[in-house]
Amino acid sequence: MKICVYGAGAIGGHLASRFHRGGAEVSIVARGAHLAAIRANGLTVHAVDGEHNVRLPATEHPAELGPQDAVIVTVKAPALPQIAAGIGPLLGPDTAVAFVMNGIPWWYCDSLPGPLNGRTLPRIDPDDVLRKALGPGRAIGGVVYSASAVVEPGVIEVEQPNSRVFLGEPDGSMSDRVVALAGLLTKGGISGIATPAIRTELWNKLIGNLAGGTLAVLSGCAPQTVYTEAAGVKTSLAAMAEAVAIARALGADPSTDNAARIKSQGGMAHKPSILQDLEAGRPMEVDGMFEAPLALARMAGVETPVLDMLVALAKLRSESAGLYRR
Repeated sequence: MKICVYGAGAIGGHLASRFHRGGAEVSIVARGAHLAAIRANGLTVHAVDGEHNVRLPATEHPAELGPQDAVIVTVKAPALPQIAAGIGPLLGPDTAVAFVMNGIPWWYCDSLPGPLNGRTLPRIDPDDVLRKALGPGRAIGGVVYSASAVVEPGVIEVEQPNSRVFLGEPDGSMSDRVVALAGLLTKGGISGIATPAIRTELWNKLIGNLAGGTLAVLSGCAPQTVYTEAAGVKTSLAAMAEAVAIARALGADPSTDNAARIKSQGGMAHKPSILQDLEAGRPMEVDGMFEAPLALARMAGVETPVLDMLVALAKLRSESAGLYRR
């Protein structure tokens, strides 16, 4: 299977190495010093199962790679318009495109049962540029658990002890392409899970990101520190309850054990990616992770007073740093 990973940062680079180890023919699209280091020394991933160095075709220009069987998009939401502009040369007639990203994806309302079916999310896909570039039927949803960081150009440190990726079709079908991609990841040494309920998995992660991510941006602290404060725990539980209500109103069925979510996050010294972006001065995923869930809440008629407050403050913090624009 010929796979291009578009955006080989911490998550993308890790997945590229796993697809390669699983037997796929892998190439990557990257840029800057990270790309130069990968070309010179290969891509190195430090994970719980050892150090993996792989030599993969790497370029800044997708046209050099040609059509693929699948493209794995792992950039952050602010970069999606660039993906729309550059992905064309990678697309053959049947190329699947899996979006393995945080937050609400641009395709969320596609094949969604109920009155919101077909609605678009302009803050995620302005002017539908991505939808127009891909055409119908290509998108696959993805959820990744793999706390990691680029510690130097070409080198990725994976802190997650049990990295896993959920992949699923927007219409809930168990397609051959989803099963094949998940299988390659499993062969590559992490858990690849094909699911008929990708939106439920999106919310299972997003519930924690909504509460923990906003509090991290506001406090500048990792969850391990935030949840030493009783007020942090209480606020997070209230925010998570509201997020569960949004998910259920949209037909998803996430776990309601929010105390377990906080217990799990409370041991994490790893800073959420959105806080890493704030500290590094990179564009922040405010729309996909914070704003889009509230837009869906309004569409579904769900009241979210705690999340409204947290998201409004997190947006102000992001704007004041010059990393987000309404």
